[in-house]
Amino acid sequence: MSKRIAIVGCGGMGSGHAIAIATGSGIAVWGAVSSKDGNAEAGRIQSLDTDVGSRLTLAGVYDIDPHRMKWAAGMGYPLYDSYESILADATVDIVLIATPNHLHRDQAIAAMRAGKHVLCEKPVTSTSEELEAILQVSAETGKVFYPRQNRRWDRDFRIIRRIYDEELVGPVFNIESRVQGSRGIPGDWRGKKAYGGGMMLDWGVHLLDRLLDMIPEKITRVFCTMTHVTNNEVDDGFKMQMVFESGLTATVEVSTCNFISLPLWYIAGREGTAVIHDWSCFGKLSRLKTWEDSDALPILAGAGLTKTMAPRDTGSITEYTLPDVQFDNNELYGNLADTIEGKAEQLVTGIQALRVLRLMEAAFQSAETGEVMHFEP
Repeated sequence: MSKRIAIVGCGGMGSGHAIAIATGSGIAVWGAVSSKDGNAEAGRIQSLDTDVGSRLTLAGVYDIDPHRMKWAAGMGYPLYDSYESILADATVDIVLIATPNHLHRDQAIAAMRAGKHVLCEKPVTSTSEELEAILQVSAETGKVFYPRQNRRWDRDFRIIRRIYDEELVGPVFNIESRVQGSRGIPGDWRGKKAYGGGMMLDWGVHLLDRLLDMIPEKITRVFCTMTHVTNNEVDDGFKMQMVFESGLTATVEVSTCNFISLPLWYIAGREGTAVIHDWSCFGKLSRLKTWEDSDALPILAGAGLTKTMAPRDTGSITEYTLPDVQFDNNELYGNLADTIEGKAEQLVTGIQALRVLRLMEAAFQSAETGEVMHFEP
């Protein structure tokens, strides 16, 4: 049975959800109509993708901004005149929260106490303490609280996850994950501390969630530096190093003042290396044939000679295209409905989101003190 879902907050993310659900495509294109056969984004649709329209029905939307309400009306979506009217609608099964971060806790708690399940945009809260309060109410009411960590379904991450899981470059010892832009922080609430702004809470939550979901280990040490190149109130970028209990190291970097971008992913293993340059998933994988050829003729490097950095013969390394991946792009929407119906376990849990929030808090503390933080003993 299709679940009726109402959206509070119809800005960039909320309007994308409205389009994705109303069309049934799961594709969120802000300010445009998207359909399985009427948009360039339709090329992303795979035959195994969940038909969102069969699982969720858009009950309506509400936003405090009259311009966003006018947009929703123009799209033909039902409108609510207040958040309270959403909570009072007995036909609504799920509330989708897509408001600024500082509002999430109170709105989620109110929804669950009104008998609604909740799908909440990231970061679900600005602090771990706020999320703990939400999870307590979820346990008390029996209502599902579902964090929308949708970038676990990014194609670039799915490729990296396959490389990691199947050891296609051998056992992995270092991972670099980054996003870089050149526009500073968008000129809205994301640049304001009181609203839960900043790049750690905006993009860091995604990159960290993916790493923690992929690597089944504790994190022992965390070190982080933050930048304020274009914004003095919140971080407009950060660089974070982590050490996992096996010794695997990871670097997560977000920046908004870069005019030449480094690769999205760089993953190094005992037997090879892989790189993904951008969201088009342009990249490659190189794998060593043997370690037996360990010696080398020295080369001239700058003003000196080196054996250590001498390149290998091309015959000792095999280059591959990146592995193919297939997955359900709309799995999160489908899993939300299945979880509510008791047919599946929740793929993105509140406990996972809580761990990510605590990790981000350790990063903030490291950036403030300049010290390495011991995270999970």
